[in-house]
Amino acid sequence: MLEKLKEQVYRANMMLVEHNLIIFTWGNVSGIDRESGLFVIKPSGVEYSDLKPSDLPVVDLDGNVVEGSLKPSSDTPTHAELYRRFPNIGGITHTHSKWATCFAQAGRSIPPYGTTHADYFDGTIPCTRKMTPDEIASDYELNTGRVIVETFRDIDPDRMHAVLVHSHAPFTWGKDAISSVEAAVVLEQVAVMALHTELLQLNLAGGGAPMQEELLRKHFDRKPGPNAYYGQTTK
Repeated sequence: MLEKLKEQVYRANMMLVEHNLIIFTWGNVSGIDRESGLFVIKPSGVEYSDLKPSDLPVVDLDGNVVEGSLKPSSDTPTHAELYRRFPNIGGITHTHSKWATCFAQAGRSIPPYGTTHADYFDGTIPCTRKMTPDEIASDYELNTGRVIVETFRDIDPDRMHAVLVHSHAPFTWGKDAISSVEAAVVLEQVAVMALHTELLQLNLAGGGAPMQEELLRKHFDRKPGPNAYYGQTTK
């Protein structure tokens, strides 16, 4: 079942290792087949060195395992909620990459300080609010997804492919599993650049000054935006 999707999600999970975005088993990638409403996700607690495509469980949008003998990631309810509420995304990545996680632990959004940021993210990468004690105590992973959705009440998830969960870590998404990992890679680099930009601009009140809005618009629109002209045109 969904063998091609399993191969893609497996490759995406291994990209986390290649790009040094995970330690031990601290992360997961999923990908969804929108036609069937089923998604494939990394199994819980399995070492990446031991992982095989056949290990990946197939799950429905209610979190029920449809195929597979291994328990899916404990973050499965978060993935399911994002797939339910963000209908255009095809893959989700969750890591504890150190620089983006530093911003999450500080409860800080990442401002757009330069064109590297604007090439991939349309504006400030948001950080969620803190979760309430009740949200943590009951249905924690589902409520994590709900807090992300709440944060995007006035943000288009098709133009902002990343979020920082307060005191936790980042989630990113894209058109498929591979692109969600690419967003995670870029997010980590943007976080490094943002932190160092702020350190270099400590003389400014409140840290670094965001880039010009016009420059942000230009770079986002020319690359991932709807009128993009970056790269080769396919016929």
